[in-house]
Amino acid sequence: MATIAILGTLDTKGAEHAFVAEQIRARGHQTLLVDVGTGAPPSVPVDFTREQVTEAAGVDLPALLARKDRGECVAAMCHAAPIFLAQLAAKGAIDAVISLGGGGGTAIATAAMRALPLGFPKLMVSTLAAGNTAAYLGTKDIVMMPSIADVAGLNRLSCLLFSRAAGAICGMVEAEIHRAGTRPLVVASMFGNTTACVTEAKRILEEAGYEVLIFAATGAGGRSMEALIESGLVAGVLDLTTTEWADEIAGGVLTAGSTRMDAAGTAKVPAVIAPGCLDMVNFGERDSVPAKYEGRNFYIHNPQVTLMRTNPEECALLGRIIAEKVNRYRAPVAVMIPRKAISVISATGQPFHDPVADEALFDAIRKHAQVRVEEFDEEINSPVFAKACAEKLLDLMKHQ
Repeated sequence: MATIAILGTLDTKGAEHAFVAEQIRARGHQTLLVDVGTGAPPSVPVDFTREQVTEAAGVDLPALLARKDRGECVAAMCHAAPIFLAQLAAKGAIDAVISLGGGGGTAIATAAMRALPLGFPKLMVSTLAAGNTAAYLGTKDIVMMPSIADVAGLNRLSCLLFSRAAGAICGMVEAEIHRAGTRPLVVASMFGNTTACVTEAKRILEEAGYEVLIFAATGAGGRSMEALIESGLVAGVLDLTTTEWADEIAGGVLTAGSTRMDAAGTAKVPAVIAPGCLDMVNFGERDSVPAKYEGRNFYIHNPQVTLMRTNPEECALLGRIIAEKVNRYRAPVAVMIPRKAISVISATGQPFHDPVADEALFDAIRKHAQVRVEEFDEEINSPVFAKACAEKLLDLMKHQ
């Protein structure tokens, strides 16, 4: 029997959440109703009041409510609910969480869910589930289910969907978890243009007894990898595709933000870094490229993706950023440079071959890095370079 938190704005959506609680209890599980409403008193009995939720974060609820600013109230609950829910989870008081909501309820509940670890069952039934949910999911495994109609009463449609949602969260806690093994975990970053390198390095690391989890360097992938490194579950980082930084400085669509590459330093995890695919900035269709970049070197990867070659000035900045990031690492780290090509399309004869830009990148790394930098007269996808990177990481982890 599990205990499932049912978190929601129980002033306006109390009956709906109470219905879900009833369905969950009918399957033999316990429930805890957590009120995060900021309007009228809750319309159903609750297990944890809004006052208890806000107290966990030091929020003065009476003063907040007195100002009658709904936006401020939602923002305060988005701050308090994650703290409160994380405390319940840390104490082992809950095994899963489910919520139903519109805009405000979804913002509050998913903020709380993002404070919970990967693998912890989280289900959000939302009016916003059919749109862009990236801001609500963050880097966590939140399941979002469309409510179809608004969460506004119990009717033939809502009862059907809420019952399915209750069954889904029960199924998550009832599921038998298959453990893949206990091998130490290495994370790696990869793009299509570095696939051969990362695949070969992965093979070598797995033969040495490690499990390798690969993240696509697509912005969300980089953020997810950083979150996993921060979790403390990772033994080593093979960050060979740091391309998201090119998007960050040039306004591309696949940026992972300014904290990309910080987690390995914070978590003190051994890392091998390479400037993989720093030759390219990602945009959408050709017409979506900002006008200020007219005249630059473009490569149409497909109708939806336009790549722009980074120029020497951008490459010099990228090299300095990479160096400054790794300089702050407090675990063994090495930067590996493949001088002949940093992607498939930057090799000799390829569309993004630009020795001047590459040298600006490499020279900036050499100039600013205070850690070990190793250079190879190889392309990034060379088996020789892949082997060197894998063996370097194995050595760094051995001496951690």
